[in-house]
Amino acid sequence: MLDWQHRLNGDPLPWLLEPDPDNPGVRYFALRDLLDRPEDDPEVRSARSAIMATGPVPAILDAQYPDGFWVKAGGGYSPKYRSTVWQIFFLAELGADPSDARVRRGCEYLLGHSIASNGAFSANQKPVPSGCIHCLNGNLIHALNRLGYDGDPRVQAALDWQARAITGAESFRYIKSGVPGPGFACSANQGQPCGWGANKAMRALLSVPPESRTPNVRRAIEAGVEFLFSRDPAVADYPYTGRDSSTWFKLGFPLTYWSDVLETTAVLVDLGYGDDPRLAAALQLVLSKQDDQGRWKLENALAGKMWADIEAKRQPSKWVTLRALRVLKRLGQA
Repeated sequence: MLDWQHRLNGDPLPWLLEPDPDNPGVRYFALRDLLDRPEDDPEVRSARSAIMATGPVPAILDAQYPDGFWVKAGGGYSPKYRSTVWQIFFLAELGADPSDARVRRGCEYLLGHSIASNGAFSANQKPVPSGCIHCLNGNLIHALNRLGYDGDPRVQAALDWQARAITGAESFRYIKSGVPGPGFACSANQGQPCGWGANKAMRALLSVPPESRTPNVRRAIEAGVEFLFSRDPAVADYPYTGRDSSTWFKLGFPLTYWSDVLETTAVLVDLGYGDDPRLAAALQLVLSKQDDQGRWKLENALAGKMWADIEAKRQPSKWVTLRALRVLKRLGQA
C-alpha cells in the first residue's frame, strides 16, 4: 500500500490503470502522477500514444479546421465548449501529446488570435483588454504550459498580466465589461472578487517552477492564499451576488471556468498548506464523497456540450477519482 492510500475506503488504482479506450488519459496520468513513472517508461509512452488514438482527444482533433481553429475563425471563446479556447484547455486536461502537429497548430492559432493589446487572453471575438478575465487567463496559461509553451514569450506576457492584475502592481482600472483586479475582482461576479477565478489564476502561477517565479508572481500567490483562506474552503461562501453556487460542492471534470472544493483543496495543498487546520474541513468533505471502493462520482459534467462526452454523470468517475488521489498523494509527500 502506498503511504497515502490509508485514507481510502478501497483501492481504486487497478481501476484507474486498466486500459480504457474511452478515457485513455486516466491510465497515463495514474502511471505518471500516482506511481511516479517517468515519461520514457514504456508503459507511460504506450499510454500517451493511446490518448492520441482513442477517446475524446481524437474527436476534438477531428473537428479542427486546417488553419488550427475550431468552429469559426477569430478569438475562439464562443461558442462555449466547442470553439478554440476550450479545445486547448481540454487537450491539456486530457493529456494530449504536445508534440502532435495538430495540437501545436491549435496552440499557435490561439496565441495568434486571442491575445489583447495588454498581453492577456481575451474572451472577445476580436480580443480587447475589456475581455480579459482571471479564469480564462488562468486556464489558458496552465494549459499552454502543459502543452509545451511554458517558455513562449506570449505565455510569459499573459502570466505577467495575471500576476499584476491580482496584486494591482500597476494602475489596473476596473472595466465594466471585463476584469481587472486587484484581488480577483471580475465583472462577471458583479465586480466582486471571484473564488473561481482565484483558483484558476493560482493554477497558472503554480505551473511556474518556484525557482522561476518573479517577485510579482510570488506576491500574487501570497494574495491567492490570503483570499482562498478568507473563507472556509469547505463552505466556499466567497463573494457572490445571490446564493452561493452549488457547483462548489459538485465534483466534476473538466471544470472549465467554474471551480469546486476539490480544486480549492488541490491548489492550497500545492501551495504547501496541506496541514493547515483551515483546510481540514474541506479535505474531510472531499474524503466523505468517496464510495466504499475508494471512488468518486462525476457530479458535474458537460454532457452533450463537448465534441465527445467524458463519462456518465452520477456514476463513479475515473477522472474525479484521479483528481482526488493526486491531492492525497501530495498530502502524503508533504
